[in-house]
Amino acid sequence: MHRLFSLLLLMICTMPVWADSLDQLYKAAGWPDQRAHFSDAVSAAQQRYRSSLPPAVYQALVNNSNQRFQAQAMDNRALAKLRSTLPNPAPALAFFQSPLGRKIVAAELLATRKDQLAKNAKGLPKMQASDNRMLVIGHLAQALPAREAGAEVSLAIAGVAADSLSSMIPGLFGASQAQSLLDGQRQRLMGQIGEDLNNTLLYVYRDLSDDELEEFATFAESPDGKAYYQAAVAAVRAGLAVGQNSADLK
Repeated sequence: MHRLFSLLLLMICTMPVWADSLDQLYKAAGWPDQRAHFSDAVSAAQQRYRSSLPPAVYQALVNNSNQRFQAQAMDNRALAKLRSTLPNPAPALAFFQSPLGRKIVAAELLATRKDQLAKNAKGLPKMQASDNRMLVIGHLAQALPAREAGAEVSLAIAGVAADSLSSMIPGLFGASQAQSLLDGQRQRLMGQIGEDLNNTLLYVYRDLSDDELEEFATFAESPDGKAYYQAAVAAVRAGLAVGQNSADLK
C-alpha cells in the first residue's frame, strides 16, 4: 500500500512538470508561430474567393473558416493531441531548445512566412548539393512527416470553400463519398509533395552546415525523434480538423 501511495504521489508530482514541458515544447518547436502563418494563408485564400463567389456564399466561407481556424481552438486541439500521443516530451524539448534546434525552427518559420511564400509562389530554386548532403537530405525526407503535414495544410485551405458550400446545401455529399474524396485528395497531394521534397528540404535548411544537417537527421531517425514527429503529424491533423464538420467544432 505504501508503495502504491508513493507511486501515485510521484505521478501527481510529475504530471505538472511534464505538462509544463509539453507547453514549452509546443512553443520551442514553433507551433504557435506556424499556426499564425497558417492563419495568414487562410486570410489570403479568403481574399482569392471574394471576387469569384456570390456574397452569401463568400460570407459563409469567411464565417466557417474563421470558426474552424480560430487561433486558440486550433492551439487547443493540437496541444491536446500532442499531449495524448507524446508521453515524454523531454527529449524533443531538449533538442528544440538547443542551438541547433532553434536554428531549425527559425529556418522552418522563415520558409512559411507569407512574404517568403509569395516570393516562391512559382516554385523554389533548384538547389545544388554534394552527394553526402543529398544522402543526408534523403534520410530527412524519410524521417520527417513533411508529406503528411503538407497534405493536411493544403487540404485545410482548399477545403474552406467546399465546407462552406456544404453548410449551405446540406447533404451535398454523403459521408462515405466525402471521406473517399478526401482520402483520394490526400494521397495525390502527398505524392505531389514527395516529388520535389528533397529540393524543398535542401532549400528550407540551406543555412545548416553538413554536420548540423546530419545531427538533425540523427535526431529525426532516433526513437525520440520518431515519437515526436509521429505525435506532431497527429497534432497537425487535430489542429486543422480536416474532414470534420464545422458544426462539430463549435
